[in-house]
Formats: sequence, C-alpha cells, structure tokens
Amino acid sequence: MNLLAPLLTLVLAATPAPTPAPSPVAPLAVICDKYCDARDPALSPGDREGASASVGGRRLSLHLDDADDMGWAAITGGAAGDHVWLDRSFDAGRTWAGGSKLGDTATPPGATGWRTLMHNADDWANKGVGLLRACGQPAGSASIACTGWARPTWNAWDRRTAAATALMERYNLGTGLFDTTGWWNSANALTAIIDNARVSGMGSYRYAIDTTYTKNLAAQGGNFRNDYLDDTAWWGLAWVDAYDLTGDGKYLNTARADADHMYAYWDGVCGGGVWWNTSRQTKNAIPNSLYVQLNAALHNRIPGDTAYLARARAGWAWFSGSGMINGSNLVNDGLDVATCANNGQPVWTYNQGVPLAALTELYRATGDAALAAKARAMANASTTNGSLNPGGILRDPGETAGGGGVDGPTFKGVYVRDLAVLNAALPDHPYTGYLQRQANSAYANDRNSAEAYGLLWAGPFDQADSARQQSALDLMNAAP
Repeated sequence: MNLLAPLLTLVLAATPAPTPAPSPVAPLAVICDKYCDARDPALSPGDREGASASVGGRRLSLHLDDADDMGWAAITGGAAGDHVWLDRSFDAGRTWAGGSKLGDTATPPGATGWRTLMHNADDWANKGVGLLRACGQPAGSASIACTGWARPTWNAWDRRTAAATALMERYNLGTGLFDTTGWWNSANALTAIIDNARVSGMGSYRYAIDTTYTKNLAAQGGNFRNDYLDDTAWWGLAWVDAYDLTGDGKYLNTARADADHMYAYWDGVCGGGVWWNTSRQTKNAIPNSLYVQLNAALHNRIPGDTAYLARARAGWAWFSGSGMINGSNLVNDGLDVATCANNGQPVWTYNQGVPLAALTELYRATGDAALAAKARAMANASTTNGSLNPGGILRDPGETAGGGGVDGPTFKGVYVRDLAVLNAALPDHPYTGYLQRQANSAYANDRNSAEAYGLLWAGPFDQADSARQQSALDLMNAAP
C-alpha cells in the first residue's frame, strides 16, 4: 500500500515547455486510486501549486492535492475559448501519449480563467508511478505551452522518498530494469531503492526486488553473472542488500554464485587479483575492490564460513600491495598488466568509495583495527582532495554538464553510499557533515520540478536519467 505523505512545500522551477499540439488520442482507462479520475477540485483538502508557465499572456498552473494524490490544471488571465488540460506520464515525462489532454476543457463565455477536474498522478493497481503537467492553448492561437512535470507528495514526503519515487518513475516493469541506463547501473539503482526502503521506512517499491530478480535471473550468464567481473559483483552486492532487507535466502545464494564466478578469474598474473573480464584483458581497481567487499559481506552473513573470508583477506592483501593506491591515498583506475604498475589513469570517485565499504565489511569480519584506520585515511584523502571536491562539492574528473555517458553518472552515488557505510561504522561519524553538504547542494542547485537530479551536484541541472537519479538517491539515503 502506498504511504500517505504530509504536505511538503517545494521550491519548483517554472519552466514553460512549448510543444507541438498533441494529436487527439484515446485517453487511458479511468484510474481509480483513493478516488477516481475527474473529481471536482472543490473537494480537495489542499491546493499546492507544483509548477507554472505562461502562454499568450495567460498563466498556466499545475495544482496538486497531496492528500489524495491528484492534480488539476488551471489557466488564468485569458478569455473565453482558452483550452487547458493535464498530461500524465508513467515514464518520468518521456512519453504521455495515452495520458494527454486529460480533462481538456475551455474557458466559458464571460470568464477569464478555468480549470480541469482532478486526475490521479499514480496508478496504484498497475504500479504506475506518475507525473502530471498542466498545458494550455489560447483561443485562436496555435501556441501551446506546458508547465514542468511535478507530482503530489504521495510517496515523496521528503527529499529521500521524493528521490526514490523519481527513480521508480524510470523503472520498467516489463524488463525489471531501469530505462535510460545500463545493466550494471540497474544493479546500483536497485540497491539505492533497497537502501531507501531501509532508511526511510517506505516499503512501496519493495516489489522491484522480486520483479528484477525473476525477470533477469536467467539473463546473460544466469544468476546475474556475465563476462564482466565488476558487473557480476554489482549484482551480487545488490542481492546481499536484498537479503538484508527481506531475509529471503535465494538472494544470498545468488550473491554466492556471483562471488564464486569472480573467484574463477583470480590468478597469479601481477601477483594475484581478479581480471576485469573473462577475456583476461586487464586488472582494474573496481572489480578487485568489489571482490573484497562481496566476499567479506558473504562471510558476515554465512554462519561458519571460512572460504569467503579467506578470499576477502587475500583480495585486500593483494589490492593494498598492488600499487593501485597511489601516494595520495587515492585509487587509480588499475594496472598496466605489461608492467604490473599503476596505470596512472583517473581517480574516479567510485574507485575511492568501494574500498571504504570493502574495508568496513572486512573490519566487521576480523576486528582488525588497522583496516578501519586505513579506510579512514583513504576517506580523509578523497573527501578533502581539491580536484575531486572543487568548491567542496564532489565531482568526477572531467565531469561536465550533459556528459558522463551511461556509466559515469553512477560513480558519485557509489562513492557517497560507501562513504556512508564507513561513516556509520566509525564511532565519531566523521563524514556526516561532508555528506550533508553534498546533499544540501544537490537539493538546492541540481533538481527540477519533478524531483529529478542532474549530473553536477553544485549545479546547474543539466538533464535527467536513471543513473543521475540513482546517484542522487544514494546521496539522499547517505545524508542524515
């Protein structure tokens, strides 16, 4: 059951969105949640303006009924014959063909403004997580404008739950993955959703866990294994997280299968370590730090285990002596296998984060205080490095608005998630202020009216996709 959220006053951008006139389409079947579509706005217990725009001297506004998860559109300052309607999208505003021109109505003679009836933002019966916008067209004009997309605070009552709901708008029930991003990124997106259920107490999206598992268990190499060892590890850790939340042993068994798959690609080249892929092309930081984390996590959840602990110990002993940790206590991308030396490539944020979670799990397993001390030293290095934190706000090397491709936008979310794991384990919680600073900056500077976040946490907002949103959700989960 969805959770009823209290009223949240948001600062929302008013972005006119001129669009071609929608072709006449048959609307979706009437949605009935708490109430059915086409409810009188006079019955709303609350009225919050979610977004606004202008067209031809008229003002368009999207009104939201947070208590009932509904909204309506209004046009003011106009004349008889002005049209106003709602659009409704169930894929984060990318399409709305079946949900366009909801409640289309015209300002009557003698009036200067009008409004639609209320329509539901979500479709609970079909797990539809939606957005609304108001659109209008002045009488006798070909011009159409729409407000930005927004939604009621249902399942979005604070910045954590709002970020989770905005990510779930991008969840594809058919594939069990997140649209606009890749396979391994979807593992991280699911992890962020699982973590949000834990930290926020909102269980509305727990269905994604089993949906993803069932629809993809037989994909690629089966059991979420494939040719890339880091991909396999990301999924293994997602299933550890799922096990922690649900207690269902099938998830832990799949994580074990993933760890065993990785172990098959450990060998003595460069003294040890797992390969980046099954073609044994290179040995990189990310699969090896993930290898330590996954094996240590399994040991901490399997009574009587010795095998996974031995692998985690060996993994860290090799990683720490491999040369990938440079003289500044930052982790470069990997090794040059021709020389077995640090390849000098960029210090991506996720390569700084995963060792922190790996060391935290290994410290939990062994009680070795030296591991916690090393994690603290590495976290101190990455949180204070000026190149990674220009102006105090985390940024990947070379990160620019509109950039990052499919993979890069995931990196910072991994970093803050894993920094939060270490922060929680240290008695003085030394990184709380850092995490709060990142979250406050992203919330103030890198967010649109739909609670979607862009790439640059210092701002400005550039564009929305699942990887950007996953990173932002990781951040909101991490910041107390």
